[in-house]
Amino acid sequence: MKNILLCGSWLIVSFLLSGCTHHPDTIETCNDKTRIQICFTPGQDCTAMLVDAINAAQNDIEVQAYSFTSYPIAKALVSAKNRGVHVVVILDKSQFVGPYFSESKYLYQHNINLYEDSDLNIAHNKIMIFDKKITETGSFNFTRAAQNKNAENMLIIHNPSIASAYLKNLEKRKKASKTVTEQSFQN
Repeated sequence: MKNILLCGSWLIVSFLLSGCTHHPDTIETCNDKTRIQICFTPGQDCTAMLVDAINAAQNDIEVQAYSFTSYPIAKALVSAKNRGVHVVVILDKSQFVGPYFSESKYLYQHNINLYEDSDLNIAHNKIMIFDKKITETGSFNFTRAAQNKNAENMLIIHNPSIASAYLKNLEKRKKASKTVTEQSFQN
C-alpha cells in the first residue's frame, strides 16, 4: 500500500509543484490520479458541493460531525437513505443536549443510523466518506453558519486509500459511541 502524506497546505503546494495540469478548485496528482475538489467560504457554495457528492453516492455514506444544523445536507442524507444508500452518522454529544439547534432529531426521525460520540471532550471531526472511495474533510462544519458566516474550507478527495484510512478511524469512533435512541433527546 502506498503511503500518502497529508500535511495541511503542503498537500496543495506539492500537487501544484508536481507539474500536473489543474483546473480552478480541482487538483489532480500525476502519480495516482487523485482528484481533489476544494471549496472555501465565504464565496463558494460548499453546501451545494457536498449535497452533490451525497447525491452521487451509490452504496454508502459514513459521516462524522461536530455541529450539524444544515437542513440541505440533512435532507440530502435522508434522500440518499430513501434511495437505498446505507447512511451512518456519528455526531458530537453537543448535538443531543441543551438549547442548541441540531438536525440530529430530523436524522433520527428519518431512521438514519445515528450515533452519539460522547467519550471525548469534543468529537470535532467533520468528514463524509462516500462509497469507500471518496472523502470529504476540512474545517467546514455541516452548518448554515459555516456556509454563510464563517471562513471555512472543504476538500473532497477522490482516492480509495485515503478513504480507507478515514474509515478505519470512523469505525474506532463508532465503537466508542452510543446508538442514539429517543431517550438521547430527553436531556
